[in-house]
Amino acid sequence: MTLNHIRRGSGSPLLLVHGLGAGWQSWAPILDGLAARREVIAVDLPGFGETPPMTGEVSIAALTDSIAEFIVEQGLGKVSTVGQSMGGRIVLELARRGVGGDTVALDPGGFWTDRECAVFGATLRTSISLVKALRGVLPTVLGNPVTRTALLAQFSARPWALSAETVLPDVRGLAEAPATGPAMDALTKGPKQAGAPAGTLPGRATIGWGRRDLVTLPRQAARAIEAFPDAELHWFERCGHFPQWDVPDEAIRLILNGTA
Repeated sequence: MTLNHIRRGSGSPLLLVHGLGAGWQSWAPILDGLAARREVIAVDLPGFGETPPMTGEVSIAALTDSIAEFIVEQGLGKVSTVGQSMGGRIVLELARRGVGGDTVALDPGGFWTDRECAVFGATLRTSISLVKALRGVLPTVLGNPVTRTALLAQFSARPWALSAETVLPDVRGLAEAPATGPAMDALTKGPKQAGAPAGTLPGRATIGWGRRDLVTLPRQAARAIEAFPDAELHWFERCGHFPQWDVPDEAIRLILNGTA
């Protein structure tokens, strides 16, 4: 299928791949900052945003296939790729396959132990059930710093400081995207992320990690670097699972520097 996507800006292209949530709108907090310097192409994965769900089993491999096919379809060749969370895992998998150019992965999944994966699955499914139950009142809940902090403590290091406009698309996407459940199964029941031996990636690789990430825990960063020894690790201080929420300016700098 053709993935729904948006293009903004001009210059060397950046392909943005979101995680669970809003689709391309997950990048809204940093989209304009990136588009001021580069051409930004942000996609909706199958079953997220305005792209219809895929037929057949949803897996990380199949989602990665959809991005690889999009790159060919759009003639993007050695495009730099950027992903966050599940999208971070997808762009690392693309790089492992030799697809694309420079890669920036923000808080990628797939590097947990079995126990960490079980905890991740249980806690995130609980959060998803809660936002589904609150679907009708999400703007009100997220508009109050106290209730916003209670709802988003797993995702942000400073949820009280965020605006409802920043977080509402992703939170609503968790509740409404038809692929949320199947993608969660792919993350928690599928294989862990395979690595790439030194010298085999198609470009530079940068992995950014929030020091206060409670979804993909900071200790998983060492496993990611072990799996991708050519990658450079960057720590976001005072940052949870969404650098584009907590440290948008720093996230923009890392992406631009990692794909210049």
